[in-house]
Amino acid sequence: MSFVVAQSHFIFGVRTGVRNNLCFFDEQTVVFPSGNSCVCFNTVQRWQRFISGSERSQGMRAMTISSNRRYLAVSDYGERATVTVFDLQHEQGRKRKILSAGDMSVQEFICIAFSPDSKYLIGLTEGPEWMLILWLWEKHKLLATLKTPNTNNPVTQVSFNPYNNTQLCVSGTGVFKLFRYSEGALKQSSVAKVESINFLCHTWMSEHRVIAGTDTGRLLVFESGDLRREISMTSVQGQSARQVEVKKIKDANVDEGPSVPSITAILSYSKGFACSRGPGTVFLFEQTDESGYRKTREIKIPLDAYCSGVTLAEYQQIDTICFSPAEETLAISTNRGQLYSVSLSSVDMNKEDKLHFELLSQSFHSSSITGLSICIRKPLVATCSLDRSVRIWNYETKVLELYKEFQEEAYSVALHPTGLFILVGFSDRLRLMNLLIDDIRTFKEFTVRSCRECAFSNGGHMFAAVNGNIIQIYSVTSFDNILNLKGHNGKVCQIEWSLDDSRVVSCGVDGAVYEWNTQSGKRESESVLKSCSYTGVAFSSDCKTILAVGTDLTLKEIQDCQVLREVPADETAHTALAVSHSGRVVFTGTSSGTVRAIKYPLPIQKEWITYQAHSGPVTKMVITYDDQFLLTVSEDGCLLIWKIIDKEGRGLKSNKHIVHTEEILITKSDLEEKTQHMLEMKMRLEELQMENEYQLRLKDMNYNEKLRELSDNFVQQIGTLKTSQQAMKTEMEKQECENQQNSAELIMKHSKELKDLELSYSQKLIVEHEKYQDLEQKHQRMLEDYEKQLKSAEDRKIQAVEELTKMYEAKLQEKTQLLAQCQEDAEQKISVFKAIIKQAEEDEERKILEIQTNYEKKMKTEKQTNANLKGKNSIMAQKFISLQKRIDDRSADINKLKQERQRLLGLIRSLESDIEDLKRQISGHEKTSQDKDHIILCLKRKNQELEKLKFVLEFQLNELKQKTEPLQHDISVKKERISQLEEELIQTDKSNAQLKLTVSELKLKLKTRDKEMCKESQKVKDLETHLQRLKSDLHNCVSFIQEPKTLKDNIQMIYTRYVQQTERVERTNADDTVQKAVRHQCDRQERTVNGLKMRLVKSAEEHEKVYAKIMKENMTLIAEINELRKELHLARTQAKDVKAQLALLKKPKKSQPILEEAAYQDPKQLGVS
Repeated sequence: MSFVVAQSHFIFGVRTGVRNNLCFFDEQTVVFPSGNSCVCFNTVQRWQRFISGSERSQGMRAMTISSNRRYLAVSDYGERATVTVFDLQHEQGRKRKILSAGDMSVQEFICIAFSPDSKYLIGLTEGPEWMLILWLWEKHKLLATLKTPNTNNPVTQVSFNPYNNTQLCVSGTGVFKLFRYSEGALKQSSVAKVESINFLCHTWMSEHRVIAGTDTGRLLVFESGDLRREISMTSVQGQSARQVEVKKIKDANVDEGPSVPSITAILSYSKGFACSRGPGTVFLFEQTDESGYRKTREIKIPLDAYCSGVTLAEYQQIDTICFSPAEETLAISTNRGQLYSVSLSSVDMNKEDKLHFELLSQSFHSSSITGLSICIRKPLVATCSLDRSVRIWNYETKVLELYKEFQEEAYSVALHPTGLFILVGFSDRLRLMNLLIDDIRTFKEFTVRSCRECAFSNGGHMFAAVNGNIIQIYSVTSFDNILNLKGHNGKVCQIEWSLDDSRVVSCGVDGAVYEWNTQSGKRESESVLKSCSYTGVAFSSDCKTILAVGTDLTLKEIQDCQVLREVPADETAHTALAVSHSGRVVFTGTSSGTVRAIKYPLPIQKEWITYQAHSGPVTKMVITYDDQFLLTVSEDGCLLIWKIIDKEGRGLKSNKHIVHTEEILITKSDLEEKTQHMLEMKMRLEELQMENEYQLRLKDMNYNEKLRELSDNFVQQIGTLKTSQQAMKTEMEKQECENQQNSAELIMKHSKELKDLELSYSQKLIVEHEKYQDLEQKHQRMLEDYEKQLKSAEDRKIQAVEELTKMYEAKLQEKTQLLAQCQEDAEQKISVFKAIIKQAEEDEERKILEIQTNYEKKMKTEKQTNANLKGKNSIMAQKFISLQKRIDDRSADINKLKQERQRLLGLIRSLESDIEDLKRQISGHEKTSQDKDHIILCLKRKNQELEKLKFVLEFQLNELKQKTEPLQHDISVKKERISQLEEELIQTDKSNAQLKLTVSELKLKLKTRDKEMCKESQKVKDLETHLQRLKSDLHNCVSFIQEPKTLKDNIQMIYTRYVQQTERVERTNADDTVQKAVRHQCDRQERTVNGLKMRLVKSAEEHEKVYAKIMKENMTLIAEINELRKELHLARTQAKDVKAQLALLKKPKKSQPILEEAAYQDPKQLGVS
């Protein structure tokens, strides 16, 4: 039996927190991180290719693509951060190089970038060191490293100059620097003074120009590293000719004013640049001249049509912007894990005034996925997430069929086997919903709070839901609670139905796995292990055994309350499991995000295949009923579809033949609306067709008329042209005749001139021939003279050569003799040197042997010492790690102590200034102490006099106390009187208010009566007019007395006109009595109102008199109180003075300084007393 293998097929989701997490490979293919892999997604053909990440990686941190779109670099963080370079042209994304920081301990690279020629790669490490590392990556060579001097300012981005592969730009909080790689090191070329500006992103526009975006929404332009100007964002859309304002900046530390949206991403392209402007908005700028830019487009993320409440789609922060190679498509990624794109072709740009982004593939989950479920009759999978959304996916067509966002978080989800209903657990209730054609609607709610697990039976007639530690089973038809399965002591983590729906298995945090009978509600088997909290449970394919995973890191197979088999433990814990229906394989998900395929029956040893899947713990996993696909979800918000195949690449054969249906639910109201809409559209179509036909006919008529007019015009033009052509022909014939005559005359002139020239040139030739003959004779004479001179010169030369040869032959003989002697001497010396060399070689060989033996001995000792040092080195490494941790702690403490030191220094300075002030005061006090000694002597003398006055003052105190007691009694009595008067005032105010209310009511009644009177008078006037008309009509009828028919007709007309009106008159006569009674009552009420008014006036006068009396009494009382207060104050001051004098008499020594001050302050009082 061949082993079953899982192959990554398709993934829904994007990994956030990765810098530059979206880029184009070609016009139709994008690359983005998802789970623990990078995905190449073709947007047209909708296929995906996976580039799996490294096994030991704890996650991705940054990503970048080379300028030639061939290489992809991904940085992984862990104990030792690495950068992996992939070849995208290879089918499976072959790894080219794995780069590291060498001996330096680097945990993560937050930003990486390729050079424009794709040879160099730069990496930026995480703080507090913020180190730049440059590689020649193809040769796996580390070229240079550089640490930032200021560790307090975080650095966010590094990039290469696209026009120079040795120049770099680094930006961050208060940092904007340019570096150049030369002579094997990164050297700083320029620094801008931007200490107070937080740069979030930057992009190169030219060889010397960089535009940077800040957290306060500013676009700053740098030229050769210097801040030159700012691009204003206030340009109005639609003004194509208007340029964006460019202002010069005098100071970089300008106040930003009110808070504005930040610029989180920026990227240049051939026409200009694109930048994000706050949440969900991208601006396109085009370059107008060398330094000017204008805003051409504003592109926004559209509203979410499937959100039931407040939507967060348009408030997403844009993390990455990228352009396709031909710059026809702009794509973005957001902080909520969504991908959007927009077409930038000239046709599309001209069509729409307002551009909106469209989803690049599907709408993904943006938070941890908590629920996963499939159905039997449709290829659908349902997921729910903490992002408050429920989504329905089609795993065959790889399309998001339906989704909806809610107000609460969804904890669990279960699809009905038919695929027409869904069960979702929210924080407040468990809701059963219909899956309609374009909506998910609730039609039944159950009082189950925070339901973390729910599942439909395979027959679809029941469902189980977890309510705390109780499993409740409901009927789908009657919605009644059939059973309550009680037994778990903790939270229930998972439940699963058997194939025949007769049993349910559950596991929980309490370490219990229970098998329940769904008919009786009793437990059939149980397995409790308190040391383990189970996270996943499932039946085997034949439902005879139970498989469970938990925190004890093992996979257990349980049967009849006993553990049959147990797969040994590993470093990572299992979090979920799924069993194939064929019974050949068991898949488990782990806490590290990997998926394991284990043979079934379970092996005794650690035998499994591990696949890199997610970047977070796997929360749920399920296998489709036909054993073709494995579906896994994780806390990273991704749904991964695996294709289950054998090792030969063929799909598994299933015993069950499952037929997928295409039925959908739709409400009657929706159907009627749609049919009505269809009818309206058909009517509209017919109307449009009629209108179009009519317009076409009108156009044909217009065009025919225009054609006629044009043909007439052209005929007229042709006639005029023909006449002009004939006139031209006649003119041409005349000109030809004239030209022929002129040419004949010119030919005659030229023939005469030629003859004259021939005669003149023949005479000149004869003269020139004679001159030539004379010159030839002279030439011959000169030749003869030169030949004679040459012969004489040759003879002289021959004689000189003979003499020279004789001289040099004699010298040669002498030199040959000297050479022979030198050769003999050289041979003797060579023989001597050979002998010396032989002796030296023998001596050196002996020395080499001695040195070799010595070094072998030393090598043995060195090896021994090396082994000892290796052991010590490992110990020292551990000590170094612990010491480094201590150093980090100490550095933190040092920073704290530095802060305290600065604070204490400030205190010391303030205290020193206080000390100086105190010294000055002390010097002043020393001067005054001498004066005080003199004063003390005087005071001692006065003290004796004060003792004499003591008795007199005590007597005066007693008298004052006796006087103040009756005054205080009078004050209390008068206060009581004032309170009584205030109460009377309040009562009078209340009575006044009631009287005012009655007056207002009576005024309203009067108004109503006046209105009724007006109506009655109007009725009387109307009746009088009717009477006058009737009289006039009767007077007219009198004239027809002799004509009975006409008289009869006129009387009938009068009757028809006035009979009803006369009835009304009768009614008004009948109502006269009522009106009289009403008038009588009105008169009576008017009298009562007049009487009340009189009473009011009288009570107001009385009230004013009483109020005046009270005010007078009040004034007198206040005057008396003020006088008493003054007397009291004087008495208290006198009493204090007396007490002070007594105290001075009792304690003269202790109170001397106080008396001195008193003497300085008020010497007159002492004299008076």
